[in-house]
Amino acid sequence: MASLTNSTPPRFDDVLAAAGRIKGHAVRTPLLEAPLLNAKLGGRLLVKPEMLQKTGSFKFRGAFNRISMIPEAQRKAGVVAYSSGNHAQGVACAAAMLGLPAVIVMPADAPAIKIANTRAYGAEVVTYDRFGENREEIGARIAAERGATIVRPYDDAGVIAGQGTIGLEIAEQAAELGAMLDAVLVCCGGGGLVSGTALALSEKLPGVPVYAVEPAGFDDTARSLASGSRIANDMSNRSICDALLAEKPGEITFELNRKLLKAGLVVSDAEAQIGMAHAFRYLKLVAEPGGAVALAAAVTGKIDMTGKTVAVVCSGGNVDQAAFLDALTKAGEV
Repeated sequence: MASLTNSTPPRFDDVLAAAGRIKGHAVRTPLLEAPLLNAKLGGRLLVKPEMLQKTGSFKFRGAFNRISMIPEAQRKAGVVAYSSGNHAQGVACAAAMLGLPAVIVMPADAPAIKIANTRAYGAEVVTYDRFGENREEIGARIAAERGATIVRPYDDAGVIAGQGTIGLEIAEQAAELGAMLDAVLVCCGGGGLVSGTALALSEKLPGVPVYAVEPAGFDDTARSLASGSRIANDMSNRSICDALLAEKPGEITFELNRKLLKAGLVVSDAEAQIGMAHAFRYLKLVAEPGGAVALAAAVTGKIDMTGKTVAVVCSGGNVDQAAFLDALTKAGEV
């Protein structure tokens, strides 16, 4: 990759380079299926469980790749990131592994487990009011004061390329299972995961449609894809899917997604909880609300599964116990 600026979208070669950087550091998460769930859906559902990734979400991939690309002379000043929690933990862990100090700007109402884990990885946490303050401005100020490198949560070529390694693995593992994919569903907030995954799949499995899946009220990518330009969310909306509450699609991510994605799908909070319950019941996985939306779309009929083979990415599992129990209770699993 020629530049670390966030002005140029990554290419497929950048995803391959990212795979080389994270090899031996990130987990090659499996591609799982459950016969009983397949029978229920009338198709074959393959689940990529990124809650089994280091730090409990896919974010470690992009963070490790991006931080690995920082020139040695700039590393002493460290990194700054802003995140509701999963990117925070990914950056904190990757920075610790690579020997860089990290400052993470997090909303004060982020799940307690995400704040605690971020600190446990050795990062300094600065909290803010997500409804009254601007995290980008806070992060930029801290970076300027310290001379640190900003590691953006999604609108960064190095981060996107790192997330794209999931697409490489899906293609490889589907082939190992003898599965011909009819579609791939990916959770979407700012669009880094789905754009990177779609970029990899466009080369490895050309012609297989990729869908972004978002929570209701924060379906900016779905609406932007339909309109052809970036549309913002009403940030007075609320959702339990805390990992997916971006204001609008990123510039780089949308430039990729408008070319690579089939469409956007939308699920309610209640449907996200159904996805969490299905992950637990059939696959023995703990998924957070935002991490379960792609699975939720598949199991609640947002896409026709009949006779199809569909892969979904469960993007994370960092959920507080009470929120997880609430999901299982409402979905009738306890």
